[in-house]
Amino acid sequence: MVANAKTPADLTINPRDRRFGRGQAQDRLWLGGDVVGTAFYNALSVTFPKGEAFFIESVKAFREGVDPKLAREIKAFTIQEVVHSREHVAFNKRVLDHGYDISRLEARIDQVLEIARARPAIVQLAATMALEHYTAIIASELLSNPKHLKGADAESGELWRWHALEEIEHKGVAYDTFLHATRDLSRWQRWRIKSLTMLLISVTFWTHRIEGTLDLMAQDGVTGWRAKAALAKYLLVSPGIVRRMLPAWSSYFLPGFHPWNHDDRALIQREESAYAAALMPSVVAAA
Repeated sequence: MVANAKTPADLTINPRDRRFGRGQAQDRLWLGGDVVGTAFYNALSVTFPKGEAFFIESVKAFREGVDPKLAREIKAFTIQEVVHSREHVAFNKRVLDHGYDISRLEARIDQVLEIARARPAIVQLAATMALEHYTAIIASELLSNPKHLKGADAESGELWRWHALEEIEHKGVAYDTFLHATRDLSRWQRWRIKSLTMLLISVTFWTHRIEGTLDLMAQDGVTGWRAKAALAKYLLVSPGIVRRMLPAWSSYFLPGFHPWNHDDRALIQREESAYAAALMPSVVAAA
């Protein structure tokens, strides 16, 4: 339904042009030697380059007629996502360099995107909006609970925290674009589209992330029931990112939902100083 709260008027989306891990050695199990955690984040990273290109396409398809503030935010969102894609291409190259085969994961992404691009543009935007909610609540978890990245090598940990910071910062862009695109629909129609899409996305997202994580774990010799039990414990118990995400995920279905109903800019401010030198002045000035 129509959100009661909106993106804060004083929010500025600041692309930060950072590069991570170039020319530096990275352990195969870069997350403190944890097979499960390394596989989970590697599998997630594989989705980003092509997935974020899809997000950009979906949002830009409805930018005509938006107000000047949202137009600036769409531009900054686009730049942030392009840089994220670049850095995850480099990260994924390091995964390949360690001998992992990610071809099956990439084929699954291609299959999903082919299906998505065959859907109406508004459904593609609704899918982007749902996935942006996922990335925002994962990001909030990564920044608020150091346990998730405990033991990560310095460059990999910085990459994920930098990405998380910017995902929080632009978490309202796809949603506000959806509100603009569906401004002539009733509240019920808008809620139905976004809710059904989120349910479908959730099934697909977790099915494929679990498949991908188990695939990568198998390449480190962890298979069968041992792998499934270890992954279930990782996601649901400790550090338990899925369990911890459930309240924020559920809020998506409430009347009056908006990503910025939960204002977690304090997490951005806490991390900001590490990336201040990488701000892109021309974009910040334009915003």
